[in-house]
Amino acid sequence: MRDLLDGIKKEFLSDLASSHGDAEAIESVRVRFLGRKGEITALMKKLRSLPPKERPAVGKAINDLKETVQASLERAMIEAREEEGLQKLAREQLDVTLPGLSPWIGSLHPVTLARRDLESIFKEMGYQVVSGPEVEDDFHNFQALNLPPDHPARDETDTFYVEGDDLLLRTHTSPVQIRTMMADKPPIRIICPGRVYRRDLDATHLPMFHQLEALVVDRGISMADLKGTMAALWKRFFGEDVETRLRPGYFPFVEPGGEYDISCRICSGAGCRTCKKSGWIELGGAGMVHPAVFEAVGIDPEIYSGFAFGLGIDRIAGMRYGIDDLRILLENDTRFLRQFPT
Repeated sequence: MRDLLDGIKKEFLSDLASSHGDAEAIESVRVRFLGRKGEITALMKKLRSLPPKERPAVGKAINDLKETVQASLERAMIEAREEEGLQKLAREQLDVTLPGLSPWIGSLHPVTLARRDLESIFKEMGYQVVSGPEVEDDFHNFQALNLPPDHPARDETDTFYVEGDDLLLRTHTSPVQIRTMMADKPPIRIICPGRVYRRDLDATHLPMFHQLEALVVDRGISMADLKGTMAALWKRFFGEDVETRLRPGYFPFVEPGGEYDISCRICSGAGCRTCKKSGWIELGGAGMVHPAVFEAVGIDPEIYSGFAFGLGIDRIAGMRYGIDDLRILLENDTRFLRQFPT
């Protein structure tokens, strides 16, 4: 029996040394020798089979071995826990002499930057910023703006309809102008920035984009006021060297109507690939408010006149920041957004 106990003790010491101070390995050693089916536990159960005279001496020897094993395991576990604590402290050690890590602060989207600048310029010119619903009805989006029932803009290939043929995602911010003219009496001087929706997607068109429209209604408003306002706006936004021009064009809600351009910001009007060698960049439509629109909103066209013009904020932001593919504006790529001021 003594030889058996000595053999178990040697195996224990060997296994404990092989654990290399690892807490899980030490626990495995404990289970092997002191667990419910451990070797020392099994010896205790065998005492019953020994002659009564031998039991006290053998029992004492087994208990001594058990106490030795328990004490060794406790010391080894304490040392293992201490070593783990030291390793954890080493991993978590902080060098207070190193410079601090500054978190990345998000930046404003280029469309937001362009919109804020445009709004600021218009406010200084005495305009009020007005908003309206993005889900519109046919009257405010088409009918009141003098668009006939067979106009191509009403087709499902161009417009996102929400429910039947009456509710839709607005295709421009002009419905805000209609709602304002129906609610307020002239004089009116407003801009209507916001999201609009059309079935279109390529490098220069988005299915959801941002538009801004300006409207002025008062007595004696003329095309000269329209041209002067646009010239002042773009000189403030792009610089004093920018030129503005109006070209004849047709839109159902203005008469006379036209399209307006500015001198190319890439080549300063000399002609380049961006402006297709023309020296001019088209920005949008403009004109005098059509009498039919005034009649739809209850304003007497014999007394009042007005002008309106619109622009795509996404395109304006692209021109200002040199973005040649507008689809990147929808991607939320932080590498792209970090290029712009906060």
